[in-house]
Amino acid sequence: MASDLITRTIGGVRSHIAAARGRDPATADASGIEILLTWPGVQALLAYRLANRLRRAGVPLAPFVVSYLSRALTGIEIHPDAKIGSGLFIDHGAGVVIGQTTEIGENVTLYQGVTLGGTGFQSGKRHPTIEDNVTIGSGAKLLGPIQVGHGAKIGANSVVVEDVPPRSTVVGNPGHPVKVDGRKVDDGPDADWIHLPDPLQDAVKSLSARIKELERQVAELSGDPDPQLDEPERKPRKGRSSAGG
Repeated sequence: MASDLITRTIGGVRSHIAAARGRDPATADASGIEILLTWPGVQALLAYRLANRLRRAGVPLAPFVVSYLSRALTGIEIHPDAKIGSGLFIDHGAGVVIGQTTEIGENVTLYQGVTLGGTGFQSGKRHPTIEDNVTIGSGAKLLGPIQVGHGAKIGANSVVVEDVPPRSTVVGNPGHPVKVDGRKVDDGPDADWIHLPDPLQDAVKSLSARIKELERQVAELSGDPDPQLDEPERKPRKGRSSAGG
């Protein structure tokens, strides 16, 4: 029994180190020991695994003490009752919060400032369910018992309160699903947040272009030689100095 526990623990440590190596370019020259000792996301997940096992074993108080100490050390808060699959990677991690009834699948990536939180004071399932291969950008807030589908990507600072379809990209506040360049999003982490589409901004640009076109047509019909001039140029009154007095 003890040897089995040790084997599973070593396997878990290797799994978290491998997840960091696969998704953080900063690990290129880092040893496994360096990642274990200095990557807060890895440390927080190892502490969570311990707290979760203690919680499932019915040990009082200790799971929350472990969770509290982990939060103080890493800046990452994970409730001991959360359900987290293998391969989760938390990049940097400061300010990450994972609530009590959160469920996270395999190979999920979270960036700093992500909140997987609840809404209101209802009991039961009140936190998000994140399926496999989901990537959630910095500062994103996912609130309530929503479902985030397989392979979805949540843009930085998005606020998501409704279900997210699989293999889609969500941006904005409130978050709304879009596709990147009209194509389905590939599985796996994608940190290219700069080029995420913004349909609201696109709509504003489209309306602005339409207004300019309508102004041009009206100007042509009215014979206005300068459709860009919003109001007639004011001429100084005769007999008054431009300097006043």
